[in-house]
Amino acid sequence: MNILLLYPEFPDTFWSFKHALKFVRKKASLPPLGLLTVSAMLPQQWQRKLVDLNVSKLSQKDIEWADIAFVSAMGVQKSSAQKAITKCKNAGLKIVAGGPLFTSEPECFPEVDHLVLNEAEITLPLFLEDLAHGTPKKQYRSGGFPDVRTSPVPEWALLDMKKYASMALQFSRGCPYRCDFCNVTTLFGHKIRTKTSEQIIRELESIHKKGWRESIFFVDDNFIAHKSYLKKDLLPKLIEWQNSKKTTTKFYTECSINIADDPDLMKLMVKAGFNQVFIGIETPDSSALEACGKQHNTSRNMLENIKRIQRAGLEVQGGFIVGFDTDTPSIFQQQIEFIQNSGIVTAMVGLLQALPGTRLYERMEKEGRLLSSSTGDNVDNTTNIVPKMDIAMLRKGYRDMMDYLYSPKNYYRRIKTLLLEYRPPKFKSRFRPGQLIALFRSMIVLGVVGKERLHYWKMLIWTLFRQHQSFSLAITLSIYGHHFRKVCNLHLKTEEHHATSPV
Repeated sequence: MNILLLYPEFPDTFWSFKHALKFVRKKASLPPLGLLTVSAMLPQQWQRKLVDLNVSKLSQKDIEWADIAFVSAMGVQKSSAQKAITKCKNAGLKIVAGGPLFTSEPECFPEVDHLVLNEAEITLPLFLEDLAHGTPKKQYRSGGFPDVRTSPVPEWALLDMKKYASMALQFSRGCPYRCDFCNVTTLFGHKIRTKTSEQIIRELESIHKKGWRESIFFVDDNFIAHKSYLKKDLLPKLIEWQNSKKTTTKFYTECSINIADDPDLMKLMVKAGFNQVFIGIETPDSSALEACGKQHNTSRNMLENIKRIQRAGLEVQGGFIVGFDTDTPSIFQQQIEFIQNSGIVTAMVGLLQALPGTRLYERMEKEGRLLSSSTGDNVDNTTNIVPKMDIAMLRKGYRDMMDYLYSPKNYYRRIKTLLLEYRPPKFKSRFRPGQLIALFRSMIVLGVVGKERLHYWKMLIWTLFRQHQSFSLAITLSIYGHHFRKVCNLHLKTEEHHATSPV
């Protein structure tokens, strides 16, 4: 059989980095890791072709070649997924769909022939067996969670790596916490399931053998959930692997703020090659944190914790939310002050959205406050619930907050705040031509054409004289700022957009 692995396009969002990728001549930030893993689980005699709509177009020739299309997507890719499915169905191509989008909202895709939901390690073999006997079902679900130690090495041979800014691998699934707005535990459960360190090294080697020398994202929702295993097994193995190479591969991941409580863990992570972590801060308001089930962020000085992490050599990216039931109009200024003082340059701030399967979704539905599906876009100034705060006040406060945070003056001020605290790891890294290209393009786009040119040059000169070891990071963050302002302008520039958006 000829299998078309189809990955829908991401819209222009905070995390798409579309405007930043142009500076380094890349098409997409990350590859479709799920589809590459699924490909490795298919019968070896089947022919496979990957079409990632973020880096290439779906041609009629691709559709005519295929016997079946396998589609995987996240919530934010819903519109693109629907268009791609329609195009394939109109050509008479059968569709198999799975991944977070279809697992959460299977009822939205009646035209899909076979829904292989939850985690593929369990449901895909069931579908393949039925398909071999000519009796495939409409839908496959699992009541449990697989042992990820059975997960294969992703099929990297399908990928044109040159089109991506970073590669990805997964160490664990699941999260021990119970944040009521998060659907991670709905999809992957509370129990932490980890791959072996040998599996991770095999995946790293497979990426390295393909010639990849850039950064790699550990896509875990909470990388540090199994601290003892990290410190005793995985991180020492990663350090050993790094030492066997002539250069250090940079890693980044997601984790909870309690990483700040473990200096030994942070030291090992930095030594292993990690230089960046994303942390769900959500809000500086403790009553909101208590109400949403994020108690592990309370009873601590989060500002000091963040600075401790930065001083350890890990740049902190942060997720923030406004629109909790306990929020008052003062929350916008509280968020601004916290973000500015923390030096979290990459601060993703969104309105609260209720995702299918979450406790928040169930409560909003029960209270009659659920209005529509979530867009899946964190920063599009929409919410699918009726907030306690007046909606006009909430939206205006959000727009004003984003305008402030991503204005050149305040954005570059955060870069400086970060660089004063951040202690960059001393990695053995090679010079990359892409870095020089990015520098020159930033000088033209930001330093000559851009409205931020005064702030850009002041920051560059300051960094050269005061924090020269972080010069590359300063350039990267400047380019990110260009992207973030583009996204903010897209979503926040007119009232007309909000009038036609879901509430």
